Amino acid sequence: MQIHLDAVGGMAGDMFVAALLDVFPEHAEGVSASVRAASRAGVACRVLPHNDGVLQGSRFLVSGPGEPGPAPQGADRHAHGHHAHGPHDHDPAHGSSHAHAHAGDHGHDHRPWSEIRVALERADLEAAVRGHALAIFGHLAEAEARVHGIAVEQVAFHEVGAWDSIADIVAAAHLVAALGATRWSVGALPLGSGMVRTQHGLLPVPAPATALLLDGFPTRDDGVPGERVTPTGAAILRHLCGGAGSAPSGPRRLGRSGVGFGTRRLPGLSNCVRVLAFDDAAPMAAPETHPDHRTIAVIEFEVDDQSGEDLAMGLDRLRMRDDVLDVVQMPVFGKKGRMMAHVRLLARADALDAVVAACFSETATIGLRHALVAGRALPRRAATVAVEGRDVRVKLAERPGGPTAKAEADDARSLGGHAARAALRREAERIALERPEPTS
Repeated sequence: MQIHLDAVGGMAGDMFVAALLDVFPEHAEGVSASVRAASRAGVACRVLPHNDGVLQGSRFLVSGPGEPGPAPQGADRHAHGHHAHGPHDHDPAHGSSHAHAHAGDHGHDHRPWSEIRVALERADLEAAVRGHALAIFGHLAEAEARVHGIAVEQVAFHEVGAWDSIADIVAAAHLVAALGATRWSVGALPLGSGMVRTQHGLLPVPAPATALLLDGFPTRDDGVPGERVTPTGAAILRHLCGGAGSAPSGPRRLGRSGVGFGTRRLPGLSNCVRVLAFDDAAPMAAPETHPDHRTIAVIEFEVDDQSGEDLAMGLDRLRMRDDVLDVVQMPVFGKKGRMMAHVRLLARADALDAVVAACFSETATIGLRHALVAGRALPRRAATVAVEGRDVRVKLAERPGGPTAKAEADDARSLGGHAARAALRREAERIALERPEPTS
């Protein structure tokens, strides 16, 4: 599955969660369980239907200890007066939705990043959920450290450890882990304009940390002022998309779609995020009405920490599999200018999971990409012919201009001299082409 995000009104943590739960409501209970596990007692969250008069979708609402339950549709989520200044960012352009870094300032309203990290590591969360939550927080901490010119370990967030902030980030992490999408992408993001009021005064929109997190993403100016992408929204996108914002390419089947709303009302524009979920297990390939049409799996990855000798043996073992059609490797340069091997496999589409498992078993890679693509192959058949007392295997292909033959090189390996091997293979190919094709 591939998931594409359209930041219609902007991007914030609660909007991201609401949109995904609008598409995948079956994960609502799991989100609530993860939020409870990572928060103190009394924190509750719900997803409720919402209609802004134009679109129908969902909102993600959180209530804290001693507070009323999540507000009904149309209520202002900030009515209780708690304004978080960490990546709790329920309302782009609300004005006080920022994380701030402080060296040595660990007062009651600032919580060190190191403390938040320890709390998440100790929380009773699934490993994948914890990993995604820590990664999102980590992106925020690194951006704040750069903005303020301090070490990451010195970063402290203003109220980022509050129940509502943790809820948004953990909920997002739970959904990312549960959905297991093969690719995330986002369209052009609205930058907004003007100033935003923070604990340290007015800052330009997008705020400095947000701007760093959005480096490389496509943006647009839709003429609507205010803060449109919050720090947490930007950190989620950085974690999932890594700066690549383009929509899924190639033919895909749209499986589901949904909308998640924020609290702010924008002039003439729905303040929402739209989610498009594409099924990459069923691409819209050409119908297999002809024998040369087929769907194949393409698997790609890089290896930089496995010896060439051992990698060669691993790739040979992959080539021996009946469900693997081809394996190629090529040298490429990776990070820090290091030489590495790029590996690409073609496999039967129905054996994708098994071949992926074999790649992880035979090589040192810890991550790979895969996709199903439409392909074509010429009709072919195998034959074995006798040449000077030797059995030689020959592959025959039916080309538009007539059949061609290619003898198996290994069957001439024992002959000494290039000329002798070439003569043996040419004779085998001649005999195979002249032999009548067997009838069924």
